[in-house]
Amino acid sequence: MREPDLYHAALTKAVIAKHGFTIQKKYGQNFLTDGRVLQKITDAARITKEDFILEIGPGIGTLTQFLAWKGKQVCAVEIDRKLMDVLQDTLADFENTEVICGDILKMDLQGLIAEKSGGSPVKVVANLPYYITTPVIMQLLEQKLPVESITVMIQKEVALRMSALPSTGDYGALSLAVQYYARPYLAANVPQNCFFPRPGVDSAVIRLEKYETPPVTVKNEAMLFLLIRSAFQQRRKTLVNSIANVAKTGLSKAQIATLIENEGYRADIRGEALSLEDFAKLADAFEAACH
Repeated sequence: MREPDLYHAALTKAVIAKHGFTIQKKYGQNFLTDGRVLQKITDAARITKEDFILEIGPGIGTLTQFLAWKGKQVCAVEIDRKLMDVLQDTLADFENTEVICGDILKMDLQGLIAEKSGGSPVKVVANLPYYITTPVIMQLLEQKLPVESITVMIQKEVALRMSALPSTGDYGALSLAVQYYARPYLAANVPQNCFFPRPGVDSAVIRLEKYETPPVTVKNEAMLFLLIRSAFQQRRKTLVNSIANVAKTGLSKAQIATLIENEGYRADIRGEALSLEDFAKLADAFEAACH
């Protein structure tokens, strides 16, 4: 197996020209052309020769080469059928790779992982198209998949939201949803000039280490996420008003206010001030009050 080399901008452009490939904006195709960033991604993912890696959106195979060089086996899922010939060419010297054409959001990931890795935990690595970032990550987190970690290049703004702490501007429903399932680690910031073609926003590499069990225990997960969604759907309103206006709890505004105060919170508190532990505490109180 030769060393990865596709990250050189000139070679990237040459491969695209050789195959007459037209970059598809609808798939968010921006190819990495900086070897240092690729090294940061594989370092953040902590890839070893024992690892089976599921890659989402390999593009022309730039990151795939690095993953194959560092890991044991790589299975890459690419939605654009026109890239199949390109990938066959760029990965020809990397025998431990397999490319599947398909939509990751519509695939049976449980079955795919069981078939390809024998059910052993996998590491997910991707330079994710920005338009599917949140759906893909939430699918990987919510489904009970044997996934050890998820390391992705995503829009910097979204990475900051995923890793945000309470009472900060980036903190919101996405922060809490991600942090219920995984511990986020912001590994690197990546400027626009590291891609071809150049995207309109900066990017970041984030690793999500999946918890074996969530860091909080609740009687009803659905109630937890109902309160979280309600709190941030109208984030400028108090928590009492947000829950009264959005959540269908069957409780009056006065009852909601009393319940929140009985749990030790001010009646005028906003959702952005509450931690995951706070929301879990309130979720159990609402669950008891509604049943």
